[in-house]
Amino acid sequence: MSNLKFYNSYTRQKEEFIPITAHHVGMYVCGPTVSGESHLGHARGFITFDVIYRYLLHLGYKVRYVRNITDAGHFEEEGREAEDKISKKAMIEKIEPMELVQKYTNLFHWAMRQLNNLDPSIEPTATGHIVEQIGMIEEIIAAGYGYAVNGSVYFDVKKYAEKYPYGKLSGRKLDELLETTRDLESQEEKRNRQDFALWKSAPPGHIMRWKSPWGEGFPGWHIECSAMSTKYLGSQFDIHGGGMDLMFPHHESEIAQSMICNHEMAARYWIHNNMITINGKKMGKSYNNVIRLTEMFSGDHPLLEQAYHPMTIRFFILQTQYRSTLDFGNEALQAAEKGLKRLWEAYQELMKMKTDPAKAVNPQVENQFNSLCREMDDFMNDDFNTARVLANMFQLVNHINSFRSGDLEKTTLSPETLSYTQSQFKCYLENVLGLRSEVNTGSDKLDGIMNLLIEIRREAKAKKDYQTSDRIRKQLTEIGISLKDEKDGRVSFSME
Repeated sequence: MSNLKFYNSYTRQKEEFIPITAHHVGMYVCGPTVSGESHLGHARGFITFDVIYRYLLHLGYKVRYVRNITDAGHFEEEGREAEDKISKKAMIEKIEPMELVQKYTNLFHWAMRQLNNLDPSIEPTATGHIVEQIGMIEEIIAAGYGYAVNGSVYFDVKKYAEKYPYGKLSGRKLDELLETTRDLESQEEKRNRQDFALWKSAPPGHIMRWKSPWGEGFPGWHIECSAMSTKYLGSQFDIHGGGMDLMFPHHESEIAQSMICNHEMAARYWIHNNMITINGKKMGKSYNNVIRLTEMFSGDHPLLEQAYHPMTIRFFILQTQYRSTLDFGNEALQAAEKGLKRLWEAYQELMKMKTDPAKAVNPQVENQFNSLCREMDDFMNDDFNTARVLANMFQLVNHINSFRSGDLEKTTLSPETLSYTQSQFKCYLENVLGLRSEVNTGSDKLDGIMNLLIEIRREAKAKKDYQTSDRIRKQLTEIGISLKDEKDGRVSFSME
């Protein structure tokens, strides 16, 4: 079996993975901002890094997987004003900010369970690490790379770039940043337009605020990940992951902050998954094509022709290598639904297969089975290529179905080859790719809600009638769910 290699975004080449500490891996992945529901773009990233986590465990590594929760929605994004998304959304929903945070954190965890993602080893929150963030900011100021103005603190990017390669990860040049950075509110208090906020002074009425050496305020977006990755993984760790949209400014800023405080690169390997498009268009609010996961599971979105099971979504995502753009469309998703069904049926047939001593072993078929199984390891070791793993599995499906249909009735597999194939198929399908039967989705209340909502939507589509059946209403009532049919044909629900 070949050694594990994958694409390092920082060096822009595939590199052999050599952990800092033998047999141990430290991996940090940027988690959700819990100001709202997770959508399809989020699903791709979290499924990607779940598979990477699973594969590292499969290889025998002891993995500390840290994925944060951003529960202080303070951003200073390129080309945008600083915005507290959580406080803004809390006011819209007329609830406390931390009540909103808990609501969407719970919903995020539920969605991750539906997609069969493993829990991270540690899931720290931004608000739970204000002390660490303030401490890191103080270090940056002491080193001469941070400066306080009117109760806010900024990172001096121009000074940093005189010594360090700022922009290397994202491929951006400082001169270009100076030309393209827009003039926004509070820019006048910065030394340079491209400087980013480490701490922001809280204006009157700002709900989420903490005391600091510079006055009451709140942390900038980037500092939380630097502080938490350092605390739980050390000054340098193995892998930092996230979506390509985080390369700049978020990850670029993380690198700069950590370099000043820890005097070395935060992570040795940087992994980024590519974006999702919807019917060929970038997903975004301006296109009205953002599909939340609850809408995906229930089919309750204008762009969806039906509900899609979480395993169909997971399978569809894994059919494309994580660094390639992935386009969602109903036709492709329906094909994935059929493909997964075919794959799972063949898997069940394989696990029932037995060798027949009365029949001859076909050397050609034996070699094909063994070769297809061995290649799965090589494909995963080549930049986690789940697409090629699945392609091999479907070639095995053809052979399995040939045995079932009787096309290979005069031949059999050797006990060794059959056992190896069963073991490898099960290992990759369930343990590495994290797929499971669509029938077995768990028994807790939220799982039940999802399954019943999917049934409601399918039934409504089939009948062209959005009024839900008495039978389903009764089932939902039994698990504490009240349903209401809306005038636009949608179904809303509330939990007791």
